[in-house]
Amino acid sequence: MPRNVDSVAVAVSGGRDSLLALALLAEQYGPDRVLAIHGLFIREADPRLLADLKRVCRDVGVSLVVADLRERFERLVIQPFVADYAAGRTPNPCAICNREVKFGLLLEEAHTRGVSHIATGHYARLEHCPQRTALFRGTDPTKDQSYFLSLVPEESLACALFPLGERFKADTLSALEARGLTPPAPQESQEVCFVPDDDYISFIEARRPELCDTGPIELADGTRLGVHGGLHRFTPGQRRGIGVAYTEPLYVLGKDMARNALIVGPKELTTSRGCTVGEVNLLVPPDEWPDECFAKTRYRQQAAPARVAFQDGRLDIEFLEPRSLPAAGQVAAVYDALGRVLAGGIIQEETS
Repeated sequence: MPRNVDSVAVAVSGGRDSLLALALLAEQYGPDRVLAIHGLFIREADPRLLADLKRVCRDVGVSLVVADLRERFERLVIQPFVADYAAGRTPNPCAICNREVKFGLLLEEAHTRGVSHIATGHYARLEHCPQRTALFRGTDPTKDQSYFLSLVPEESLACALFPLGERFKADTLSALEARGLTPPAPQESQEVCFVPDDDYISFIEARRPELCDTGPIELADGTRLGVHGGLHRFTPGQRRGIGVAYTEPLYVLGKDMARNALIVGPKELTTSRGCTVGEVNLLVPPDEWPDECFAKTRYRQQAAPARVAFQDGRLDIEFLEPRSLPAAGQVAAVYDALGRVLAGGIIQEETS
């Protein structure tokens, strides 16, 4: 924990993780130095959820404030999400939300109220040192969320606390029960909070119906196999839902946006040596990076050894062994051997 915590605001959604983070910090610093903030992002306030949030905050002994961020969330997260799909990319809205909203707008809201720090229920670790704040993988390897936090600037992380960073997700419910706390929203949150039923295709098509224009499905050599119903429905490496029969299973290899064509091929073509990465967030100066770096381009991947160079504002990542195809719009995160995040950014394109 940093030494200069005057007060802390905890972003509470109503779920288990944020409630436990709130309880732990109230125990550590005292309820009078802790404030709960609930952000309204996508819909009208749920009276029942707010009533339950007020109840648990009273049980913990802290005050609750509600911040209406719907208009800015639409502009900063939802609109770019739709625009990325329209441009043929596969965005990562959770990582953008962390950068722009949770450690952007909510941190500003905390500062406006005279609160020095903000905390969330993320499973990641921070080391607050005099020279900088370092972001590390969480202790729980099955829940580590450092990948989604790799776009958050160091100056924002310096004002952040992750009370669950050294805890295990499986212990969260019992920790709440031991404190007599029941989360208002006990179910796990869905994959993308603003997309109903995780049906991102219907969500995008409702906003951009022109994306449903049909186009050819082709092999890399130009052989036409069928017709697709919109390139936004596909991402590199995808196997299911292509909708054409062939002599062997087919995977998405890429998109030709100019011709509205989906390029597919066999599994042996679904690996890549690397990618270029833009919108780079440096958490450690490149001249301090170790000789051996590790990188991941998907959340569920294990970080793998890679040569990583930062030049001209971009990261060039070359894996030592081929990996699954990276998707433009997704996050690439670079680590050292100890699990410290060196940098994060947005994948621009695959490199052969």
